[in-house]
Amino acid sequence: MVRVTTPGVRLLPNAITVLALCAGLSAVQFALTRNYAMAIASIGIAAVLDSLDGRIARLLDATSKMGAELDSLSDGISFGVAPALVIYVWQTGADRIGWVASLIFAVCMILRLARFNTLLDDTEQPPYASEFFVGVPAPAGGLLGMLPLVAYLQWGEGWWSSQYVVWAWTVAIAALLISRIPTLSLKTVKAPARAIAPLLLGVALLAAAIIQFPLVALLVAMVLYLAHIPYSIYRHRWLAAHPEAWTVPPSERRAIRRARSSRRLGLRPPLRRRVAGAAMRAVRLPRETTRVPRSTSENGQRRRTWRQIGLRRK
Repeated sequence: MVRVTTPGVRLLPNAITVLALCAGLSAVQFALTRNYAMAIASIGIAAVLDSLDGRIARLLDATSKMGAELDSLSDGISFGVAPALVIYVWQTGADRIGWVASLIFAVCMILRLARFNTLLDDTEQPPYASEFFVGVPAPAGGLLGMLPLVAYLQWGEGWWSSQYVVWAWTVAIAALLISRIPTLSLKTVKAPARAIAPLLLGVALLAAAIIQFPLVALLVAMVLYLAHIPYSIYRHRWLAAHPEAWTVPPSERRAIRRARSSRRLGLRPPLRRRVAGAAMRAVRLPRETTRVPRSTSENGQRRRTWRQIGLRRK
């Protein structure tokens, strides 16, 4: 079946990308008016729109080279330039070190996006490479760079709002952007049918938390994202060392992992119809048909044991 795509439908993903760009640039305007809460919200809206444009383009079969280039340019401004300027304006731009840190963050974001575009054309990657990003993705990096500002709006002045702490944090996130650290990609995550209802409930609870406690929810989300990086590194290394798990579903991967771990610990799979220890008295196993003859004396008479005599064993 050939899907016919009208020009209006092909325009929709690009329109969403432009809206994300406008939201990112609006964050700078909100920062200039000291409305930092709306600046953070604008970056968040840009992240949501950025996650939608590509999915809608693939769903409508409206992908194009122009859309890909526009998406990269929008990400560079919304999650690189805008967060750097918001942080710089928040710190009043009193020293030159802050401007250098802001430049480093914006440049690293652009370099990260340029490397991402080159990896799209790399056909020599292993099959599991699509499950990971190389470094922290642009929307997550833009929001992580604003974590000190979120903490300041939630708890006020503190060590987290110190200029040197803020600039050190900005440079650290910039290093994560251009690093080779693998991070999980939610695009390849598939939820089983039985998990749909719990996931919908989780979405409802997340929406309630964002509405009632937006800053706390954002802080928790960013901390959880940073906490998942060690697991992502472990998973990437495990997949690189086990080619047999590259093209199998997650359930079979878990079986392979359990089998490998049991062999490494020297454990054997349980044998059927054999019970050891105290569990022997809890089950009844069928008795063997061959009976062991009782002990007899030399003259052929049955020897009486110490239990039959009534004596106690010393």
